[in-house]
Amino acid sequence: MTDPDQKQRMAQLQAKIDAAKQAQAPKPRVDEHYSQAQLAWRMVIELVAGLGIGFGIGYGLDVLFGTLPIFMVLFVMLGLAAGVKTMLRSAQEIQEKKLAEEAEKRDEGA
Repeated sequence: MTDPDQKQRMAQLQAKIDAAKQAQAPKPRVDEHYSQAQLAWRMVIELVAGLGIGFGIGYGLDVLFGTLPIFMVLFVMLGLAAGVKTMLRSAQEIQEKKLAEEAEKRDEGA
């Protein structure tokens, strides 16, 4: 066996080894896509957080001023409104991401 022949066979062997390693290598992680359940839980948590914060502030002010139900009811309603507003903002954000993904897929296909 001549020296150039051996180098060629070694290069071929190395190429086969590299191809096998690449086939066995784990795929790189792409951006996480959230499932519908995760998005729903996010919105529920945003709503409950708004209600909880409103209740806490209202109850605290009622205890401080001695007017038990007035501020609690007022701030629970404000917390509900803030939670719904945050949920709508999250839904709009999710919709914009999906539309951008669909537009990107259409552009790649064209």
